[in-house]
Amino acid sequence: MSDILEHLRKEYQSVPIPEELDLIVNRSIKQALHTRKAKRLKVKGMTVAAAILVFLIAINASTTVANALASIPGVERIIKVLTLQEFKVKDSNYEADIKVPAITNMENKELQLGLNQKYLAESKALYAQFQAEIEELKKQGLNDAHVGIDAGYEVKTDNDTILSIGRYFLQTAASSSTVMQFDTIDKKNQRLITLPMLFKDDQYIKLVSDNILAQMKEQMKNDDGKIYWIAGATDYISKEETFSSIKKDQSFYINEDGKLVIVFNKYEVAPGSMGLPEFIIPTDAIQGDLVSNHYIK
Repeated sequence: MSDILEHLRKEYQSVPIPEELDLIVNRSIKQALHTRKAKRLKVKGMTVAAAILVFLIAINASTTVANALASIPGVERIIKVLTLQEFKVKDSNYEADIKVPAITNMENKELQLGLNQKYLAESKALYAQFQAEIEELKKQGLNDAHVGIDAGYEVKTDNDTILSIGRYFLQTAASSSTVMQFDTIDKKNQRLITLPMLFKDDQYIKLVSDNILAQMKEQMKNDDGKIYWIAGATDYISKEETFSSIKKDQSFYINEDGKLVIVFNKYEVAPGSMGLPEFIIPTDAIQGDLVSNHYIK
């Protein structure tokens, strides 16, 4: 097991930084064009696709490519997010699956680089934590203990205006915990969208919180299997632990319908059996404080 981990560590440290992505793309396209010219191929419409394929192979080698090809009404929609690298360790007691996403083809290279470096750093920190936990268990002689990490991503929204990427981190030991983080990008203006910038002032915190509380109460009223940690709902949660308000920078994304979706991590507002609760906020509940309806419809 230690040999596998050491090999994984060295492989991880050798991953090229995201700054090199564009260089590889350009080189791949040039290579594809050169090959076509040399062999006098006349296959129409395939040059870009061939270059992308070379690019994906160059980046991923023996790893899994995820979300590399989206719907293709035009060349500009071909690549949005791909798996820069994927690392797996599978043992009877230790298991890790860490996928590192990378954003490509953004005109705002500074934002693209910043996000990609963040994703790589997060994944590297997770792997380091996984490795440290295993070493600690070995020192304590707990050879039967189980440790696992599952980290990856999913594209929640990808349309002409918005790209929302969710990154999940699932850690398992005696119990499991899941954290979900989102980045929502304005594709036309090439900027990162934050929750506060959607609103005129901080009034949105109360408007959104009140709507979520109403949804929680309605769900519990209609479904005995639903429970949230709100005032009066349970006796074993202290007043300080009950949900009353979202954070100013609460995790969110904008869905395909242009609706604001607020997301809570596992155990944040409900028991673990509730997973990661999501609440779609009706636009009319927040309309008065929206800066505009450019993003939220």
